[in-house]
Amino acid sequence: MESAALADLGELLGDRLQTSLETRTCYSFDATRKKFLPDAVAFPVDAEEVQRIVQLANRHRFPVVPRGAGSGFSGGSLPVRGGVVLSTERMDRILAIDGENLYAVVEPGVVTETLKEEVRKIGLFYPPDPASLKFSTLGGNIAECAGGMCAVKYGVTRDYVLALEAVLGTGELVRTGVATMKGVVGYDLTRMLVGSEGTLGVITRATLRLVPHPESFTTLLALFSGNRQAAEAVNAIVAARVTPSAMELMDRTAIDCVRSMIPVELPEGTRSALLIEVDGAEAAVGREADLLAEACRSRGALEVRRASDERGRDELWKLRRSISPALRRVAPVKMNEDIVVPRSRLADMFDFLSGLAARKKVTIVNFGHAGDGNIHVNIMIPGTDADEYRRAEEAVEEVFRAAVEMGGTISGEHGVGIVKAPFMEMEVGPMGVSVMKRLKECFDPNGILNPGKIFPEESAVRR
Repeated sequence: MESAALADLGELLGDRLQTSLETRTCYSFDATRKKFLPDAVAFPVDAEEVQRIVQLANRHRFPVVPRGAGSGFSGGSLPVRGGVVLSTERMDRILAIDGENLYAVVEPGVVTETLKEEVRKIGLFYPPDPASLKFSTLGGNIAECAGGMCAVKYGVTRDYVLALEAVLGTGELVRTGVATMKGVVGYDLTRMLVGSEGTLGVITRATLRLVPHPESFTTLLALFSGNRQAAEAVNAIVAARVTPSAMELMDRTAIDCVRSMIPVELPEGTRSALLIEVDGAEAAVGREADLLAEACRSRGALEVRRASDERGRDELWKLRRSISPALRRVAPVKMNEDIVVPRSRLADMFDFLSGLAARKKVTIVNFGHAGDGNIHVNIMIPGTDADEYRRAEEAVEEVFRAAVEMGGTISGEHGVGIVKAPFMEMEVGPMGVSVMKRLKECFDPNGILNPGKIFPEESAVRR
């Protein structure tokens, strides 16, 4: 970056513009562990400052990379072309919670769990629940359209974004959507910004839909001899017309990871597990749990465990929550992908993954949100051998191709970023890519916002 650009930013932000190597290093990576050093890190506190930063970027032609907590798995917040990382972490106020009209107004730096806890105090619920909810921010969740374990019943982040305020790549402030449940005036610019990965605008405020908090929960753990039986149980549950609030499937590789870290007593021959939760009115929850248990037994469950209290519920969930920490014991590096297939193809995909692991001689640990067909495919790399990386990269491409061929998608939650950009055309086709590029041009004609993402062949900044 030119010294004149840094000087103008310094005049605007004072000590909230950081250029030390230590700070720049802290904002050079995300959950992918890839690193790109920015020229500076900016910490605006309101929409006006965000506007002025983006306006300066247009004047001096430097990249601006919006960033929440940096918890993404696709490299969406990495400064791959240098420039300024624009951190929204100091824009962290909950501006309003409207219990009558069921919405909250927040700044982008609010931590997801903070909002969930605040609205629960008045009996309300913000359903999106990414695994990173304890530290990920709502702005980042919106930019990536985060999902989570409750998506099977409640949907994903986009289903709860009513309205947005954002700074476009031109430096102009736009307000989209309405706080009401209905509103169909003009193009849906709100949906356009949700999931755009910071390439179209920087979110500065969001109005989020809330729902009443469930009265009661019941959790079941069903154990099976194989993935196909567990996948068939998922279809049986759908046929029973009961919609769980969560339905998580873990294959043998994931179960083995957990058992290496915590003691878990399981029946002999357990090769797959289905963790299911139902919520709602107390009178209905018990009956629905009975139907789910019967659906699992009808598909050959070896055992169905049922939590009798909150402590028991936590014990059952420990099996699922321990997978990610346990993966660190398997290998130091993982390629964490998040494909989705139709529920009817879950068993086929698990069969494919098992065969792929054997064929490529790689370890693949699989688990995910079975209720919506979202599988987290973790290809583990134990060392630094170039051949190991080559086989892993080949396996990733085969996984993506199989997902698309089965009628699914290469990403359900993580987004495209830099990790999946080379494969995007595989799913959306050349025309889909062309239309997206034209939309990018409208929102950000100078290519200022988050360059090098989604369309990796694009130049960083047009000069």
